Amino acid sequence: MRFVDEAVITVEAGDGGNGVASFRREKFVPFGGPDGGDGGRGGSIYIQADDDTSTLVDYRYTRRFRAERGKNGSGANCSGRGGEDIILKVPVGTTIVDTESGDIIGDLVADGQRVKVANGGDGGLGNTHFKSSTNRSPRKCTHGIKGEYREVRLELKVLADVGLLGMPNAGKSTFIRAVSAAKPKVADYPFTTMVPNLGVVDADRHRSFVMADIPGLIEGAAEGAGLGIRFLKHLARTRILLHIVDVQPIDGSDPAYNARAILAELEKFSPTLAKLPIVLVLNKLDQLPEESRDEWCQHILDELQWTGPVFKTSGLMAEGTKEVVYYLMDQIEQQREREVEDPEYAAEIKALREQLEAETREQTIAAKEAYRAMRKAQREADLDDDEDFDDDEDEGGVESIYVRD
Repeated sequence: MRFVDEAVITVEAGDGGNGVASFRREKFVPFGGPDGGDGGRGGSIYIQADDDTSTLVDYRYTRRFRAERGKNGSGANCSGRGGEDIILKVPVGTTIVDTESGDIIGDLVADGQRVKVANGGDGGLGNTHFKSSTNRSPRKCTHGIKGEYREVRLELKVLADVGLLGMPNAGKSTFIRAVSAAKPKVADYPFTTMVPNLGVVDADRHRSFVMADIPGLIEGAAEGAGLGIRFLKHLARTRILLHIVDVQPIDGSDPAYNARAILAELEKFSPTLAKLPIVLVLNKLDQLPEESRDEWCQHILDELQWTGPVFKTSGLMAEGTKEVVYYLMDQIEQQREREVEDPEYAAEIKALREQLEAETREQTIAAKEAYRAMRKAQREADLDDDEDFDDDEDEGGVESIYVRD
């Protein structure tokens, strides 16, 4: 199934049914009075998180949703039937944003969580409501209210505790294969991973966390190089970033230079995201002679001037991966406990996540607009080239004229 993490849809709730002006007509009841019923309420539109849904691809092609209109009232004080509600299923981790105001309507982070995005219109009133001591036979009734109309943007960000970061072919997919049951594609060429992958990592019994593997970054990703920064937004909900560094890149590049380039792209995309705790993993140690591993790893750390936590692993051989898992599990549990016990810390984390959401949304929209502008400029340039191809003012003054036999 194709992975789609953003879609814009329009939702229109159903209009309310009209009230009716009616009078009781029965034999031997000459003054039956008004008995007009109310119109039914229009159907509303809800968006609900669903664990069985993993992508927004359904909303890439079907973009307009309209709920049923309420039925009109009828005589004998019969109210019209209400319109059916519509429930749209989206993956857990979807944020719903009003495109006009930019306000967040809802953030669905749990299975079954639901938010109403378009409210159905109320039904009109029948003439029974307008009966009084001075007006025994009212002929007044009201129309139903129009349903709410909205254009909303659905933004999917995967829910994970740890996000993997690194160059293409740094071994991120191999690492997540080694520590979880996830089976992302692994191959000996760059950009093997084209969409985010999630894996549940078990540290011990009843101790686990979720790890996300996103497509690799390269230098210039913020300007659109490689796969660009499209998938970086999926790191916005993580607690810790795991920076995987290939100690012996196949292209002969400097590992320290590559690591600095990734950190620079992260800073360009979101300064707040770059402030998340980062754990450095020097990967693919199996490619180095055992006697020179420590010396080469220390050289990389000295070049980076790295003072944070660091681990040395071989994802292919599953060497050193358990130590990384236990460290991450301990850090995540400590953060969770502190959020429960310290309200001030919990408020800081909440503010940080809100800022992260705002920054990643802004950067993603800006990157998309820049890409569209670039594509438009390319199309215009190609059109100009086509028009100039057969120009009679070209050098030489020769014009080619093609005629059909």
